[in-house]
Amino acid sequence: MALQNLIGSSKAFTTLVEEIGIVAPLDCGVLLQGETGTGKEVVARAIHDNGPRSNRPFVAINCAAIPSALLESELFGHEKGAFTGAVAQTLGRFHAANGGTLFLDEIGDLPIELQPKLLRVLQEQQVQRVGSNRNIAVDVRIIAATNLDLLKMVGEKRFRADLYYRLNVFPIQLPPLRERKEDIPLLVRHFVEHYGKRFGKQITFIPDNLLKILSRHHWPGNIRELQNFVERAVITSRGDTLTPRTIEIEGLEADAGEETPSTLAAAERAHIERVLIATNWVISGRDGAAARLGLPRTTLISRMQKLNIKKPIRRAAGHGILDGALTESDLEGSLLAS
Repeated sequence: MALQNLIGSSKAFTTLVEEIGIVAPLDCGVLLQGETGTGKEVVARAIHDNGPRSNRPFVAINCAAIPSALLESELFGHEKGAFTGAVAQTLGRFHAANGGTLFLDEIGDLPIELQPKLLRVLQEQQVQRVGSNRNIAVDVRIIAATNLDLLKMVGEKRFRADLYYRLNVFPIQLPPLRERKEDIPLLVRHFVEHYGKRFGKQITFIPDNLLKILSRHHWPGNIRELQNFVERAVITSRGDTLTPRTIEIEGLEADAGEETPSTLAAAERAHIERVLIATNWVISGRDGAAARLGLPRTTLISRMQKLNIKKPIRRAAGHGILDGALTESDLEGSLLAS
């Protein structure tokens, strides 16, 4: 099964892949549910790519991103003169996806007045352009997605029950990143390689301590938030080591909640590690960790040894990215060489 851009090995991820494998070949409707940033469009593309329509168009539309007055035209098309500004006949997304898959993202934001029209199209597989009374047959597989509780919306009369059940043929719940933290190192390495190529940077090393910090974070924005973090870190990295800004690391630590250091020594260790990561473990110099911490170089080295802070070592760790940690004796030698 082709799973381009789907990366992970956790139990939650494996369950998701199994569900994709079940439904993809069956050419039925799918409703993807999950928090913002969990990768719903990536999953929708995987279902399309592994289904019987893989050689036909995959068309996506975000129902929340288009003004309600224009959404009907975007979906179904319009005739010339149907409304002010309609200077030519235009095909809608259903026409563009004919024979393939139409991905209706943020379906929970579909205006209530447009819901019966969408339901009719799904039931009859026919559309009418705005300004026309002629039915045009379409053959489209529907994959819808939302981060809202549609069933609750049905109870509140904000979403039609008949449309909900029409869409909810095969529901898939996408897990948030906090439920698949084992996948964070794999995702980080993937994004580092992606943005390294994009920005022309050869980043071959990700510190273990940084991966631990990333794995502790709650990630309310899920994979999209992690991806944006790595992109910024790649931009700010100057050498071959992934080096996010200190403020970025401090922000992650501040949001960690239950991971907040419980002792003064733990807090000191966490702060020194953040600065070391941000300086690419450079101790001396105007931009080194000692200067940023306001400490003499020898004092910082002494504090690192006392707190058992170890500089990462470069060793192979899969996906072409290196990581690891030095032994205590290696640490002393590396510090003296700084």
